[in-house]
Amino acid sequence: MSQIRQITSLTNPLVKAVRALHLRKAREQSGQFLAEGLKIVAEAVELGRPPRVLLYGPEARDRPVLHAVAEATLAAGGEVVEATREVLEKISRRDNPQTVVGVFDQTFAALETLSASSRTVWVALHAVRDPGNLGTIVRTADAAGCGGVILVGECCDPYSVEAVRATMGSIFALPIYKASIPGFIAWRQTWPGSVVGTLLSATIEHRSADYRRPCLILMGNEQQGLTPELAAACDVNVKIPMHGRADSLNLAVATGVMIYAAIS
Repeated sequence: MSQIRQITSLTNPLVKAVRALHLRKAREQSGQFLAEGLKIVAEAVELGRPPRVLLYGPEARDRPVLHAVAEATLAAGGEVVEATREVLEKISRRDNPQTVVGVFDQTFAALETLSASSRTVWVALHAVRDPGNLGTIVRTADAAGCGGVILVGECCDPYSVEAVRATMGSIFALPIYKASIPGFIAWRQTWPGSVVGTLLSATIEHRSADYRRPCLILMGNEQQGLTPELAAACDVNVKIPMHGRADSLNLAVATGVMIYAAIS
């Protein structure tokens, strides 16, 4: 693959541009994001999402999967770069970096294009703050066969390095939608199935709810849960019972419980 170039300088403009994608401002300005690791990058290629830029270290050079990914990247008009370990360390901000890094275009689907009846369960998240939670929820929704994840209001960035890492590649498999709170509430009126939220004050247990399909699971943020406005937009609000000393679940765990309750 003669089109592959090498980079050894830590001050190379490409290195600086890729490293900057750790910052939300740079991601928003460029519309791009980082994904680390050959497995995740290869999954993206399998799903028809080759990277714009593929960087790899000498340790990965002879791996057949890398060759396939590099060919797909070049065929799609992307750039393939062999970089030194020092360059990868600078890009990843880690002393023990992945040997393969991809730069990808962000994609957000328009809420109006969502086909509710194409899947039985969907997930909406309001003001989720923790990228690890968000990434884990995307991964769980993908594993359960959900249709997609809707981000409502001011959420953390699903394309941050931390969130992408937590998805384990599911960021490429599941559509991500964004909506303002008023926009979501207006759109929700057209939802053909049930909308089920979670509230600590709810009296109905999550296993007893009517998950009329297609079912939209609506979860509030880590600290405050659902706002009264969004709780009122649900057909039913439920609680997950706590039988031990802990009085709540991690958001990602609670969302997983709700997803599988709706699916079963």
